[in-house]
Amino acid sequence: MGKIVIDTRVCKGCGYCISFCPQKVLQFGEQRNSCGYGNRCPEMIEGAKCVACKTCAIVCPDSAITVYK
Repeated sequence: MGKIVIDTRVCKGCGYCISFCPQKVLQFGEQRNSCGYGNRCPEMIEGAKCVACKTCAIVCPDSAITVYK
């Protein structure tokens, strides 16, 4: 099982990680970027089955995602 950590200081909430996740373990959360960007930052779905494939980190244009196995 994997763990996804999103750095909300740099995440702009583009949603690429949500769109490209093969396991669909991410969704938009309530937290916003600390710089005030309009979009909400993604978060893992409760009880998600993340396989730590790192697709979310690879497609993130801001390098805001770290994946732990």
